[in-house]
Amino acid sequence: MTPEHRSLLMRANRLLGANLVEANLVKIESLEAANERLLELVATDNPRQSTVLGILAYELKVVREEDVLQHVADEHAVGLVDLRSYDLSEELRKSLDLGACWATWTLPFDKEEDMYFVATSYYLSPAVRTYWKNSWADRSSGLGPLWRCSRTALTKWPPNVARKPPPNPPPCLSEKSSP
Repeated sequence: MTPEHRSLLMRANRLLGANLVEANLVKIESLEAANERLLELVATDNPRQSTVLGILAYELKVVREEDVLQHVADEHAVGLVDLRSYDLSEELRKSLDLGACWATWTLPFDKEEDMYFVATSYYLSPAVRTYWKNSWADRSSGLGPLWRCSRTALTKWPPNVARKPPPNPPPCLSEKSSP
């Protein structure tokens, strides 16, 4: 993992965790335990396992993924998408920085005219929304996929392939998606 991606991963997880506590979805003690485990996983340089959401939901079992998704849909007017059987276009594949995708649990998954569709399991992390907004300037619609669906979609491409963003990056993740 590059230092840039590691920094992004840490910021994304830190802010996601803080927002999960603020939304009363997890207790601070659970977040502290998850953060300790996250540091252990980051040290192994395995971005596929380095997710505070995965630790909280599947290792510590203190939050249900469905509760997080319901909160995001209700409080942020974000739609949901299942990416398990979705195939990316060649254009999007060529423009992906997979290191950033794994660090933020985000996948730009479709383009229609000048609109890009971005799915992120980390919508509650302002660092993630800001990263994609700054990286893919202009317009896009943000959707929240199931965490396990993001994992399936991201594993369709080799984990060590890090592609650079295109010279004229595609549009960004908006704060709210259109209903």
